Order: sequence, then C-alpha cells, then structure tokens
Amino acid sequence: MSAGRRVEYRYRDSENPSGASGVRLSSLIVRLVEARRPGKRICELGCGNGYLSGLLGERGFDVLGVDASESGVEIAKEQHASTAVFLCRSIEPGLAAELGRARFDVVVSSEVIEHLYRPGDLVDLAFDVLRPGGLLVLTTPYHGYLKNLVIAALGRFDAHVSPLWDGGHIKFFSPRTLSALVAGSRFGAIEFAYFGRAPWLWKSMVCVARKP
Repeated sequence: MSAGRRVEYRYRDSENPSGASGVRLSSLIVRLVEARRPGKRICELGCGNGYLSGLLGERGFDVLGVDASESGVEIAKEQHASTAVFLCRSIEPGLAAELGRARFDVVVSSEVIEHLYRPGDLVDLAFDVLRPGGLLVLTTPYHGYLKNLVIAALGRFDAHVSPLWDGGHIKFFSPRTLSALVAGSRFGAIEFAYFGRAPWLWKSMVCVARKP
C-alpha cells in the first residue's frame, strides 16, 4: 500500500453492505454453507462491516471475522457483536498461528481476493486454519471471454477496472485462474456456482473447495 490518504471502510449500513446485490450474495453463501453441513466453526477472511459474519452467527455458527480495516471492524463490533467475534488483522500466512491452525470447519471470503497484491496469501491462510476436510467458500467478480468482450464493446473498460478507485480491484479472475490458485494451495474437490446477471455475463462466481 502507498503512503497516501487512508482508505476508510465504505459500507456502514448493516442491512446494505454493498447494495442489494451484496445482500443476495451473502444469502447465497449462507445457503451453500448450510447445505454442506460442514460443522459450526467459521472464519471469515475480509469480513468488512461484519454483515456476512453476523448473518452466519444468526444461523447458529460460531464465527470469527477478520479484516485489516479498523473502521470496518469497528462497525462490525458495533452492529454484530452479539452474533460474531471480530479481529482487526491483515490477511497474511503468518496469521495462522494467531487464529489457530486446523481450528475451523469453514473459511469464507467474499469479494476480497481481487483487492490483494498476493491473493495466494489468503488461500494459503485458509488452508492452514481449516481442519482436514474443511470447506473453503470464496467469491470474486466473474471474468470470462464473452463478458470481457461485451465490456470492451460497450466502451466500459475504464469504468470496469476502476483504476482511480483507491483500494479497488487489482486482480481479475476467470474460473480457470481461480481454480489454479486454489488448487495450488492444495485444495481439492473444486466446484463453482455463479451469481447475478445472465449466463456468461455473471456478476460474481463462488468457488467451493475442500482441504484434503
């Protein structure tokens, strides 16, 4: 990160973490986790204002939310302290010792990995803190040939990659590249679900994988 002005967390409203789309995506993640009955202990990496962690806590899960944003964690503690625990830390592999190796049944991370210079750090950390057989649920904006072609044809490339957005997206994943990243961290049984818009123009993709 540069030494420029501090970037504060953008989404204060606990009922509207990133618009109606963010609410629907969070609900999809909860359904995917509940359908697999993976266990009770969940870690959310990049919890933001705690909306998803709080939602999972309300469904009876034991949730720890982690985020590097002081303002995000402050909001999370204000609004969701009754359903989840929150920790302000940067996402890096060395954090595994503090969180507890092989401690969690599930790691979730929603719309975070595209902001990281080293996205493998998040996946490696998830692997380290998951128990054997544990579940990773990872979402990020979808990119594929047709969607990229449509964006370019409509003259929306500059708006889509948002180079002037401080703290914005710096990684743009396709299912192939996200699969390679997750498999490279030793996860297996990789599956994908898709969210928002029309087929092949999806807004986001959800990668679900298991630690052997």
